[in-house]
Amino acid sequence: MLNLLKGWFGEKTTQLGMWAKLDSDIYRRFHDVIFPTSNGTTQVDHLLLSYNGIFVIETKNINGWIFGSERSKQWTQSLYGKKYKFQNPLHQNYRHTKAVADYLNTDEGKVHSVIFFIGDNTQLKTQLPSNVMTSGLSSYIKSFDRCLFNSEEINTFASEIGKLKEGQISGRDHVANLKNRYSSTTTCPKCGKELVERTARKGPNAGNRFLGCAGYPNCRYTRNI
Repeated sequence: MLNLLKGWFGEKTTQLGMWAKLDSDIYRRFHDVIFPTSNGTTQVDHLLLSYNGIFVIETKNINGWIFGSERSKQWTQSLYGKKYKFQNPLHQNYRHTKAVADYLNTDEGKVHSVIFFIGDNTQLKTQLPSNVMTSGLSSYIKSFDRCLFNSEEINTFASEIGKLKEGQISGRDHVANLKNRYSSTTTCPKCGKELVERTARKGPNAGNRFLGCAGYPNCRYTRNI
């Protein structure tokens, strides 16, 4: 229950920050949108529509020191001398951005992924891409100044997302979809592409078989057989 409350508070704080610092006439805001995908559903924390692109923002209410890399499957939280693993949010948000691009029928290159840590005294202790941050969210979004969409396209996107929100599935159904997706042995739960059987060539698992995403290296999902 405590984690749920923390997550809820983090998302609400992010919403308030965007409302205060981003002009609503320029940036159309949507929150907690569940998008359909080829193999289930995926939930987007925050989505902004603008002439300069679509911003998909994944919020993480995690305290302490954060260690990770762009390609690692998991990142590490260090707090009070203890370490905890969590899913690489860049990989997590890749599925979100792809779902948004597919649903709105637009180029994935025009959909920008943003990871925003909102915990107390959170520090990024390893070099991470500029779209991973603990502050400066609004400034980062405003730094995109190349016009990618016109007014008609923005209005169409907003209308489609509005319709999606009106008929949005329940959180319970979304969780059920998540369980089904991650139990699949044929479809990648991250990007929806085929899972193929491979054999590890080196390292401690050399010779062992595993399932890997056919979208490698763009998607690096694997699971043991």
